[in-house]
Amino acid sequence: MTDRIVLGHITGVHGIKGDVVVRTYTEAPEDLGAYGPLADADGRGAYVVRSVRPTPKGLIVRFDGVADRTAAERLKGIALTVARAALPATAEDQFYHADLIGMTARAPDGATIGEVVAVQNFGAGDLLEIRLAGRRDTEFVPFTDPSVPTVDIAARTLTVVMPVMVSDGSDETPDEEE
Repeated sequence: MTDRIVLGHITGVHGIKGDVVVRTYTEAPEDLGAYGPLADADGRGAYVVRSVRPTPKGLIVRFDGVADRTAAERLKGIALTVARAALPATAEDQFYHADLIGMTARAPDGATIGEVVAVQNFGAGDLLEIRLAGRRDTEFVPFTDPSVPTVDIAARTLTVVMPVMVSDGSDETPDEEE
């Protein structure tokens, strides 16, 4: 597990007074600065949130010391992190994405499926992106109880019931006429 948790990414700038647009991963977007000063992924920098404003395109954030658009432009692409110790403990069935990334995905029979390389959310719920064992391609699996019935943080494994693939019929042999 990592000692820094990503709370958001700076995706752009807003206006001329140094505001930035942040894609936030906190449960409540306005909580971005609630855990103390933020830093980049390496723990460098101190980004103190002065104000936040939710908008449809993301959270508009003003940091102390960022006073103009030029300074804000230099921040684009930064992952905003906080020390893991600053975050509250999770409930029994809740996990930080950082806890899941790198876990081994196993089938119910114990066979290795692959490794969790990311947790994505395209608007309909969290999806585990799993790199299949021995391959470069990945599969998405809904992070729901039926698809992921067990998560063992200590063992760094999770059980995954892979979705049934629906065939388009192109690889089936047509029925012979009698």
